[in-house]
Amino acid sequence: MTNDSQALLLIAPVVDDLITRLSAAYTVYRLYDQQEDPDDLLQRVGDRVQVVVTRGDIGVTRAVLDALPRVGLIAIFGVGTDAVDLPYARSRDIAVTITSGVLTQGVADLAMGLLLAGARQLCLGDRFVREGRWLNSTLPLATQVSGKRIGILGMGNIGQAIARRASGFDMQILYHDRNPNPQLDYQWCSSLHALARESDFLVIAASGSAENRRLINANVFEVMPAHAWLINIARGSLIDEAALIQALQNKTIAGAALDVYEDEPNVPAALMALDNVVLQPHVASATRETRQNMSNVVFANVEAYFSRRPLPNQII
Repeated sequence: MTNDSQALLLIAPVVDDLITRLSAAYTVYRLYDQQEDPDDLLQRVGDRVQVVVTRGDIGVTRAVLDALPRVGLIAIFGVGTDAVDLPYARSRDIAVTITSGVLTQGVADLAMGLLLAGARQLCLGDRFVREGRWLNSTLPLATQVSGKRIGILGMGNIGQAIARRASGFDMQILYHDRNPNPQLDYQWCSSLHALARESDFLVIAASGSAENRRLINANVFEVMPAHAWLINIARGSLIDEAALIQALQNKTIAGAALDVYEDEPNVPAALMALDNVVLQPHVASATRETRQNMSNVVFANVEAYFSRRPLPNQII
């Protein structure tokens, strides 16, 4: 039965199962259904809302939070927090939770899938067969993955999961993070440039914080080997897309495999025109298993908040 005294604001659509479960237990207001006049909804119900549920790529604006005087929890469907003003949330004693721990395997799977798709020309080969070109020509030689050097920027849970998969391909694993992890038997590089210089495949698994914006830029591409591939499953904001396009067009690097972009869902036409690029529509966590687990985590945190229990996945 819905509890009318426990209300939450849903900023953006999430999976149907989560919406159904939340709606059955609580009063749910959907901001995304009010595109013509969202302010009207906030004025009418803002003082009732105690929880905000949103996606990692959407977040919640400070203006919306200002209209919610009683809000005490922002429950994020995802692990990205760059679209949430964390210092402001902290200043108002608003707790923030993420779906930590359940995206790791799916994101790491896609990272290796993108790496293989790029190096072994899987998308090109598929088109080559479908278009009938195999009848009178041969596909250019691809690049071997086994035994190569993989550089991972960001050795958190996802970075470590990627490393474990890469070890199955007998790859030499290098990484850069703020500090070396003494528990990891991988080669730590003291700088991003040192990592880029030594990597046949550079995988971005770092956070999309403001300080990391366009961290991967022309200076990085210039030190990467000409045969190297860039793989990004983190955030589009980490890469200077204009510099990447130029590096790909000029063959400064061999290719890129991307799941995220600077201005999603708007992907530059120049990227889509290149054959040495593999593109995915931000689907690293988009498996049935992962999304169900994410739903469970969000619901558990909302339920804990309204029950005044410790939040399982609180980050602030």
